[in-house]
Amino acid sequence: MDDKKLADKLRKGDENAFEILINKYTAYVSTIVFNIADGALTKSDIEEIVTDVFVTLWRNSGTLRGDNLKGYIACIAKCRTKDRLRKLKSVDIISIDEFEQPGGIMLEDDCEKQELCKSLREEVNKLNEPDREILIRYYYFYQKVSEIAEIMGIKAETVKTKLSRTRKKLKQVLEERGF
Repeated sequence: MDDKKLADKLRKGDENAFEILINKYTAYVSTIVFNIADGALTKSDIEEIVTDVFVTLWRNSGTLRGDNLKGYIACIAKCRTKDRLRKLKSVDIISIDEFEQPGGIMLEDDCEKQELCKSLREEVNKLNEPDREILIRYYYFYQKVSEIAEIMGIKAETVKTKLSRTRKKLKQVLEERGF
């Protein structure tokens, strides 16, 4: 079942669709949490966060918009992991690009943030390979430079250089657009 159908069924409270979603995305969420935690959390903490991601999604399923479940799930996973790390005071992470209300519902009504995200997505999609893949692996999947280098069969210094150049390029384009 594709994400659009899953999202539609989740909005209607379909528990079977929720079970399919859990089976489809548990490994994905676990990988995100594990990579962000970088050894700072126990296996039990990671499992708890993964469960919390799906509980949060279920609680907010009636307000899901669009069909980008994977992105929405990744965002919840990142926020929950960073929250846990802050509570443990083992890592001080400050992210200005992720806003949450006290109830844990993402603020999607912020027009400027939405425009920035849209512009950023457009520019990332325009990037040539391997720059695009490196950027996504580093910022979206939280893979380390050494991991990216090994997976892609290139030197770690090459990965660092490409990340630096790509960030500068994206920054320049976004500044030209007024961000």
